[in-house]
Amino acid sequence: MSCCRKSTRPCRPILIIICLLSIFYMETAAAQPGPSQRHGNLEISGAWARATPPAAKTGAVYLTLVNHGGGTERLIAARSPAAAQAELHAQINEAGIMRMTAVDAVVLGPGEHLSLRRGGLHVMLIELTAPLREGAPLALTLSFAGLGDVTVDVPVLRNAPTSREHRH
Repeated sequence: MSCCRKSTRPCRPILIIICLLSIFYMETAAAQPGPSQRHGNLEISGAWARATPPAAKTGAVYLTLVNHGGGTERLIAARSPAAAQAELHAQINEAGIMRMTAVDAVVLGPGEHLSLRRGGLHVMLIELTAPLREGAPLALTLSFAGLGDVTVDVPVLRNAPTSREHRH
């Protein structure tokens, strides 16, 4: 029996290291934006939302749109069961003061790409039904004038994603 004890002692540090690496890997994997999705000639990639504190009434969704087609696409609305309202918003600088303003539509010409990102254009979720929790699913439906409705599964992350992928 003493033979078994001696043989397991050297294994404990290795097991601890493996467990710690597994936890790190799971957190790193979870901190990635959503996968690329193709809907007709439109590609949606890098979708994510930041987790919110419990009392937050608003949240935001960020993503990248690429129009691979020969015609223009117009993003005209957004909605989510996570919020009473979802609006397209832009952050603008007016006389040195940054503020957000609602946008009626976003036009995406043939071959164009557009990043909805922090500090710029984004989807604002207003009157959240519950806090956006890290790892919890968030469905977002984007309405396009030509393509119709497209629903995207948006990962909720604690921090902005770090990606080695090339971003436009």
